[in-house]
Amino acid sequence: MRLKTYLDFVKFEHTLFALPFAYLGAILAERGIPSFYDWFWITMAMVGARTAGMALNRIVDRDLDALNPRTRNRPLQTKQMTLAEAQFLVGVAFVLLVISALMLDPLCLSLLPIAAALLFLYSYVKRFSWLTHFVLGLVLACAPVGAWMAVQGQLGGVPILLGLAVVCWVAGFDIIYACQDYEHDRQQRIHSLPVRVGIGKALGISRLLHLGCLGLIVSVGLLSRLGLVFWIGLLGAALFLWRQHRLVSVGDLSRLNEAFFVMNASLSIVLFIAVFLDGII
Repeated sequence: MRLKTYLDFVKFEHTLFALPFAYLGAILAERGIPSFYDWFWITMAMVGARTAGMALNRIVDRDLDALNPRTRNRPLQTKQMTLAEAQFLVGVAFVLLVISALMLDPLCLSLLPIAAALLFLYSYVKRFSWLTHFVLGLVLACAPVGAWMAVQGQLGGVPILLGLAVVCWVAGFDIIYACQDYEHDRQQRIHSLPVRVGIGKALGISRLLHLGCLGLIVSVGLLSRLGLVFWIGLLGAALFLWRQHRLVSVGDLSRLNEAFFVMNASLSIVLFIAVFLDGII
């Protein structure tokens, strides 16, 4: 039950959003399947980074979450977990991230402070700027870019394009997710794009961001000279994005959880499988 509480606290299932993109970056860098060593430590780095970031966000937002009907039943708010436990979890996760960076390419360790700063910054941006969605995108973009550097030891055009695609994708779906908290955020003066421009315009901007995401992934496929399997997978990803936007509208957000979790998790997994198969065929 304690393990379930910890996993629920950091929404561990949402790792399905970022982890496949980290693997995708590693496969593209290797032009095939990375070694088990790289694969293992990239996974550990991702688990550490995401756990530390999410737990820190829960700690920073604990008072705001207690006021929101959607979030007031989270472990910190219901006393299922103490603040000390949450802080300990952040520390352990961050240590795992540092150890993983040490085991990978030296470039990963040298750029670790940037990733850590983004993790810390995200928890506070919503208090002063609607750019919070894009900061979250930058945080998750560290996954494929970091995995690429872990394998190749350098940056390049492909990981930058892939990182930008993740920024657009994450910002797009986070804007959709923020629509459900429109009234609460407006009352508590929390900044988000829906609060700034309204739900209708925010959903329109989300669609444009997801179109931009697809365009950037097309560029990655062309530059990497990926094969037919990848392009079929990209078509599947595009259909999941299309479906995501069909499930939500200004007047009906009742299927938002399906649009957010199912569609986005499916997209990332399909893209990973497509690139993985392309790498072994």
